[in-house]
Amino acid sequence: MSALYGTYARSELAFERGEGMRLYSQDGTPYLDFHSGIAVNALGHGDPHLVAALKAAADKVWHTSNVFTITEQERLGQRLVDATFADAVFFGNSGAEALECAIKTARRYFFDKGEKDRYEIIAFTGAFHGRTLGTIAAGGNPSYIEGFGPAAPGFVHVAPGDLAAVEAAITPKTCAILIEPVQGEGGVTAMTTEFMRGLRALCDQHGMLLVLDEVQCGYGRTGKLFAYEWSGITPDIMAVAKGIGGGFPLGACLATAEVAKSMVPGTHGSTYGGNPLASAVGNAVLDRILEPGFIENVHAMGQKLAWHLQQLAQRYPQYVLELRGKGLLAGIKITPPVREFVARLRDDHHMLAIGAGDNVLRLIPPLIATEADIAEAAGKLADAFAAIEAESAAAQ
Repeated sequence: MSALYGTYARSELAFERGEGMRLYSQDGTPYLDFHSGIAVNALGHGDPHLVAALKAAADKVWHTSNVFTITEQERLGQRLVDATFADAVFFGNSGAEALECAIKTARRYFFDKGEKDRYEIIAFTGAFHGRTLGTIAAGGNPSYIEGFGPAAPGFVHVAPGDLAAVEAAITPKTCAILIEPVQGEGGVTAMTTEFMRGLRALCDQHGMLLVLDEVQCGYGRTGKLFAYEWSGITPDIMAVAKGIGGGFPLGACLATAEVAKSMVPGTHGSTYGGNPLASAVGNAVLDRILEPGFIENVHAMGQKLAWHLQQLAQRYPQYVLELRGKGLLAGIKITPPVREFVARLRDDHHMLAIGAGDNVLRLIPPLIATEADIAEAAGKLADAFAAIEAESAAAQ
């Protein structure tokens, strides 16, 4: 019996090593990785530049408190500022921490302006923002809140895509709108350009802040450095994580100077956030992500993946109901139970994927995926559907 909390429905499969797009089990069996540790392993497994940076940093200093200047953190923060809308960055260890900082920053901004009753945030059904008490309240999913007492107040939820409903939910207490440009856990739903622009316009009209959760859809995954770029808008605050550390625990909250200035000493903190080891790895990941042509290639591979999934949908319309997502964050709404299908892919076809809400199969490969990798994955998906079809015919 495991000594661990029973909070995960774990497979017994354990991996010994990884290389590029593949993980190898303890018996040496290779698995095609379209899971990426839930969109974390942006550079795949064993990226030489990332490994070298980690080893070099480990030979220097692993951790110091944030009461000291951390040179690699300063460098990483400046590079993120230079590449985005932001003027300031706070580093934590995870997406949930990044979101907690984003929520606190939005509320503190209005507190400092003397608008102490302006703390409510409009969020969206189907969202996932983390597992802390604050972020489960922001997500609003009853199954995540159940059993943990009353939800933290200050969040109002509306359906994504309904701009009129968003506008109707605005009150004098509303300080911000919080949204994932592409929902991940909730079902791989990509917001339209029109909706994102409409949210920005509402924030401008009512003096509110636009807060983006790009923990899963950011860092090149949609074919832009950040997904907000597709709509031609900029947020006031943005939470990022997952791919930012390429597998090392790291998250960040980015904000404009006007908004960030309210976060003074004593308002927030993180013991481990942005420590020397994490920041060195973060800089190494950014080196690769910002290489000329890297993100453009992600965009091209996203188009290849979409094409292959369209062919799959035409071939198996009885199993593929809808295609969703953007870039290398793809979703397939399927008729077979998604948990069973994920297990079938893993056990019978040696391919790793993950489910999402609304019975959606989520495909989130490392950003280094090639056209050959994508074709291989599509073949494994087709083989899995063909097996189901054969089993169904045999049962009749």
